[in-house]
Amino acid sequence: MESTAALRDPAGSGGLGEVLRKRYLLRLLVRRELKARYKGSLLGLGWSYVRPAVYFAVYFFVVGVFMGMDRVIENFPVYLFSAMVLVNLFTETLQSATRSILGNSPLVRKVYLPRELFPTASLLVSLVHFLPGMAILLVGSVSYGWRPTLSGMAGAVVGLAIVVLLGMGLGLLCAAVNVFFHDTEQVVDITMIVVTWSVPMIYPWTHVREHLPEWALQTYLANPLVSAVSLFQRAFWAPGVETGLPPVPSLGAHTVAALGFAVAVFLAGQWTFARLQKRFAQEL
Repeated sequence: MESTAALRDPAGSGGLGEVLRKRYLLRLLVRRELKARYKGSLLGLGWSYVRPAVYFAVYFFVVGVFMGMDRVIENFPVYLFSAMVLVNLFTETLQSATRSILGNSPLVRKVYLPRELFPTASLLVSLVHFLPGMAILLVGSVSYGWRPTLSGMAGAVVGLAIVVLLGMGLGLLCAAVNVFFHDTEQVVDITMIVVTWSVPMIYPWTHVREHLPEWALQTYLANPLVSAVSLFQRAFWAPGVETGLPPVPSLGAHTVAALGFAVAVFLAGQWTFARLQKRFAQEL
């Protein structure tokens, strides 16, 4: 009689540690998602260049030219795009991670593998799309006289880490909840509309100070995405301008708090996902 010791529970939890040990599966999922997204497409991955360019053009002409923000903020195109690449990374990561379990329900029901593979693959696909945006940002920054600084690049790395940790943590949380309450992805989609306007991307942070009371300003500055975007702008926009904006108050303290909050959200998302995933198969 054959031993059944090697059989694994389809609802078992391997955690993110097992995701790292099964990197070959992760590569397969990322490759499959990219192929599925661009199947039958003439441009293929080239759409990851077209999409940020179109977003940028719409915001630049509507907000920058028609509403005159390019006369308020020097080198407005770089200011806008340095925030846009981070915001797009966050929104795409969260939206795709939220749908990742439902979108792979046949595998979740029938095959043993770490369920965290699916949100992680969504994050990696988002990072693949992030790279063309970064290439465009670097070319645009250099054309406006940008020169890298060590402190600026370190700040950009921290800003990227905040976005990745926050997006992945919320993605794990929402992916798990979405299995039980399918309205979650609709709530996420609506919330992402607000995110675009909740950071200093198409306006300077000083507008918040001028039009809102002090408590609202402090609440605004406590948003971890505001810290991440400000760090990116300080890295890629500020070195190329002569008349910059007043520095964001207490950016260092807010950055430390934002990074700590992002880590806490990541750990909470991972814990929630691990607790709920044992019921994924029966719910799906």
